[in-house]
Amino acid sequence: MLLLALDTATPAVTVALHDGTDVIASSSQVDARRHGELLLPAVDRVLAEAGLRLDAVTAVVVGTGPGPYTGLRVGLMTADTFGLALGVPVHGLCTLDGLAYAADIEKGPFVVATDARRKEVYWATYADSRTRLTDPAVDRPADIADRVRGLPAVGAGALLYPDAFAKAHAPEHVSAAALAALAAERLAAGEELPAPRPLYLRRPDAQVPKNYKVVTPK
Repeated sequence: MLLLALDTATPAVTVALHDGTDVIASSSQVDARRHGELLLPAVDRVLAEAGLRLDAVTAVVVGTGPGPYTGLRVGLMTADTFGLALGVPVHGLCTLDGLAYAADIEKGPFVVATDARRKEVYWATYADSRTRLTDPAVDRPADIADRVRGLPAVGAGALLYPDAFAKAHAPEHVSAAALAALAAERLAAGEELPAPRPLYLRRPDAQVPKNYKVVTPK
């Protein structure tokens, strides 16, 4: 097994390789505006670090969000392209699950929250690092404060809105190393991983204007 994992659902552009036993190479850079520019060089970097070629990859794992439309689709389209080019399966994992898996919280329940912009967060609650209790959602922190009050919190969303969330625990952003380790664990247990379908949860920021005037040549 050689899993190539990547995620662009948060400001982190993160890539990792997992050999079925351990993470053998990883790279993470935080830059919310350069997902497309940074992702492929990061893939090249982890392959070089591991001393492997891309054609050694046996499966691809990609974070499916929730996340902003533009950043999220960079990772998903790249993963699909690798899968088609290499003829290998492409699996999806919820980005929030990767954060929960890497959290330095000994026991739950706890909440994971990432920045959704527009003064909102993407969030879900967890019984432990491997068990999600609620579906991913997008809300204003004040609207969910009563539901998450007192729960340990993980992620950049918790850091941004301390009035709604308890003291935040690491990590701030997801890592592909955690996604890869979680995927490898579930595959080894015989679980079927989800398809790589995006969790946008809301419409994209960029939309076609309504009632615009169509100009056609005479």
